[in-house]
Amino acid sequence: MAQLENMEAVEKRLWGSADNLRANSNYASNEYFMPVMGLIFLRHAYSRYLAIKPEIEATLPSRGGVTRSLTKEDFSSKGAIYLQEKSQFDYLVNLTDADDRAQAMIDAMDAIEEDYETLKGVLPKSEYQELDNDVLGNLIRTFNDPALKKATGDIFGRIYEYFLTQFANESAHDGGEFFTPVSLVQMIVNVIEPDHGAVIDPACGSGGMFVQSAHFIENMHKNPQDVATFYGAEKNPTTIRLAKMNLAVHGLEGKIQKAISYYEDPHDFLGKADFVMANPPFNVDDVDAEKIKNDPRLPFGLPGVNKKGAVSNGNYLWMSYFYSYLNDEGRAGFVMSSQASSSGGQEAEVRRKMIETGHVDAMVSIRSNFFYTRSVPCELWFFNKAKPAKHEQKVLMLDARNVYRKVTRKIYDFSPEQLANLTAIIWLYRGETDRFISLVEQYLSQVLQEAIASKAIMDSFVVELQELLSKLPTVDADTSSAFNVLREDISTFELNIDAENSAWQQTDKNNARLLDFATKAEALAETSRDLLKQIDQLYKFAEKQVKDSGERGLNKLTKALDETRKEAIGQLKLIRYFYKQARWLQERFPDAELEDIPGLVKLVDREEIEANDWSLTPGRYVGVAPEEEDEDFDFEETLRDIHIELKDLNDEAAELAAQIQRNFQELGV
Repeated sequence: MAQLENMEAVEKRLWGSADNLRANSNYASNEYFMPVMGLIFLRHAYSRYLAIKPEIEATLPSRGGVTRSLTKEDFSSKGAIYLQEKSQFDYLVNLTDADDRAQAMIDAMDAIEEDYETLKGVLPKSEYQELDNDVLGNLIRTFNDPALKKATGDIFGRIYEYFLTQFANESAHDGGEFFTPVSLVQMIVNVIEPDHGAVIDPACGSGGMFVQSAHFIENMHKNPQDVATFYGAEKNPTTIRLAKMNLAVHGLEGKIQKAISYYEDPHDFLGKADFVMANPPFNVDDVDAEKIKNDPRLPFGLPGVNKKGAVSNGNYLWMSYFYSYLNDEGRAGFVMSSQASSSGGQEAEVRRKMIETGHVDAMVSIRSNFFYTRSVPCELWFFNKAKPAKHEQKVLMLDARNVYRKVTRKIYDFSPEQLANLTAIIWLYRGETDRFISLVEQYLSQVLQEAIASKAIMDSFVVELQELLSKLPTVDADTSSAFNVLREDISTFELNIDAENSAWQQTDKNNARLLDFATKAEALAETSRDLLKQIDQLYKFAEKQVKDSGERGLNKLTKALDETRKEAIGQLKLIRYFYKQARWLQERFPDAELEDIPGLVKLVDREEIEANDWSLTPGRYVGVAPEEEDEDFDFEETLRDIHIELKDLNDEAAELAAQIQRNFQELGV
């Protein structure tokens, strides 16, 4: 979450610098994002290069005291790109005003294209010749931002999407649909598990689906390039360039073709894909029905056609294509407009035929505000042509609209644990009980690890507080009493940690034992919450007494104590956090078996679906969860959310005020 928050600030800084090109180059506002993205490409590639390089060098063979040189293959196997010195970002940053930076950028891109055949003609080069040397220098230094050096994941795709939005270049994307939020891509990956064979995205955008698939394979300790091949289609040439760059940054290669997928199948993939992943543009209404009426990729027929001879809505075209691409063992996962799951007319007829194949596997509802540029809700659809017979007449309905965390006022996502918990429900559906139990075990183990880690920082707080209090002329009775209670409670807590850790080591990790252990771990979680309140209160007592004493020499000790307090509180919160993750799963699925949970999940048979007009909207089946008293109301988290909203509103107000001021200046007012 911190990275997402930081990236929002980074994006604004980068945009401010890049937008300066409008006044200092011959580029129009919808043209200069390509040289900007070239710099982001180099920055991100260099960060990955530096992260992997020491690991590779440590394993390089030597002969006669001479170590073999680094190669492209060394980096590709580690999910990174090899960079010659002239292509390394530090080299470009250190150029002086006497150097020809535009030519240096061209040389850097040429060197990469020499090593990577798939990038021939893809990277921006001549575009840099339009930039003044000093302007390009400032731009390079801007993209040497420390936050980008540390960035991980599909930051490249996200920043690209942000820039396209800011440029308002509607011809280059469909309202931002092509960039799928990482949380949703990860959910799709977790469900379909694209670990081998042909992986296709017929609306691949900047390639984020492929990147996350590769991460999934890497987590299995395999090289994505050895076990999978990525195929993509995209209608916009510029987006294709960016997708290839995005793949290259991650040491990947993909076969991405320019195509309008409504009318073309550039990879001839009918019945051949092991996995299909996509986030297609929603609700497109101008597809020529005459051109596609005999398309073999439409096994369920055309959805509704309007008076102009166009398909009324393209959603079911996409879904039919995805289905037809799969081989007999194939799985598909894709994002779709929430309207599609219950739409009527001819679309409902197509949906009925899909359901009757027995290959509609699962539906997941996602609340609004997950998309970076749109606030609409959506649903994740999953096909599985290898469904077990016992599930052939059923569809798993999962309503995840109440599962989210708030990143900014406009952006929500899944925390890693929320994503894991939703995935665990899929495991239970598939009978993969061991994976479910292993996740619960992981959470409870983490409870103990965080508790053990809390001992040192709590002890440090006690020592630092004692030192601070010893330097005060007097300490009031309330503070002394609270301090003594805290020391006793910490001592008892640490003894309990040791006892529970010893019991954990001797516990068989089956479901019954984990349920039993969780009841014991609850005491640790509750005590950790009490301790952090005591620590917080004692710090406030001490801080007030320092102020009242007028001892200015104690400010340094007070500040240091505050830092230790923050660290202790943060550590103690983790104990309860991971305990709550384990209990979220155990309370809903105590037998480690799938159950219908009101407001969350239900395995629905075909008869019920038919009775509901063949609707595949999860909320229609799972019902509403019973209202529960929130005993775990997190006041600090609520304040944090309010702070996020206020900060965003203030930022928007400042931007609006600045724009108004510029408008007045342009009018000569």
